[in-house]
Amino acid sequence: MKKIVTLFMLSFVLFLAACGTGDNNASSAEEQNEAKALWEKIEERGTLIVGTSGTLIGASTYEEGSDQLTGYDVEVMREVAKRLGLEVKFEIMGIDSMLPAITSGRIDVAANDIEATEKRKKKFAFTEPYKYSYTTMVVRKDDYSGIHKLEDLKGKKAGGGATTIYSQIAEHFGAEVVTYGNAPNEAYLRDVDNGNTDVIVNDYYLSKFGVGAFPEFDIMLHPELKFHPTEQAAAMDIKSTVLQEKMNTVLKEMREDGTLSELAIKFYKEDASVKPDEEIEVLEGIEL
Repeated sequence: MKKIVTLFMLSFVLFLAACGTGDNNASSAEEQNEAKALWEKIEERGTLIVGTSGTLIGASTYEEGSDQLTGYDVEVMREVAKRLGLEVKFEIMGIDSMLPAITSGRIDVAANDIEATEKRKKKFAFTEPYKYSYTTMVVRKDDYSGIHKLEDLKGKKAGGGATTIYSQIAEHFGAEVVTYGNAPNEAYLRDVDNGNTDVIVNDYYLSKFGVGAFPEFDIMLHPELKFHPTEQAAAMDIKSTVLQEKMNTVLKEMREDGTLSELAIKFYKEDASVKPDEEIEVLEGIEL
């Protein structure tokens, strides 16, 4: 009798396991079909729709005196689309609108110096990184805006986008974030210069070019603070795994044939496509 009961229980367990495997296989097949359908929609359209700001010097901006959109992220996306046999269409929007625009289906990809954090990867798919950097600050030259360590951000006014990682860092250390929508770099930098704000917490390369573009402002990159190493990538719907795979294949080719390095040096005067060889502080106790 015990043998019969044991055999029954074993059969029942195997039955449940088989049912579970069947459910997982069905779910996996459904996800693959959805990913394939999303790619086929783009392929049939013949155009990759990319969200970007057009206001980020170095990454996504307009050539002076023209309506030609360019920058590192822009040109990387142009080349990716070309190698995929697609046209590319850029939708101009503020950084705070880009990830929601992916969710709503307005755009296929967001490319605007977007950091691929672990938290964001739970909601969106990302390409492999095509830019590596770290975080620093823009402060006033005469007094460093009173900031000599991260803890000195407490009580300061920090210009930035409402949903950016940089604003999260500023808020974590006690700063009040002042938002601007999709304003050009000049607006942020001018406010540090004239004292309306105290600091901009942002990417090293973008900050360097922003400061360099406006030598009349009494601002500089903080000479001592280098923290939070970053990886920038293009974001897309978490279900768009076919598009993700195809973009990664192309980005790998671009890295191997030197295209990424060439574009990075063109727009940043340094090879931002490789990890910086510097000692950079890793922030603890903050989920980004």
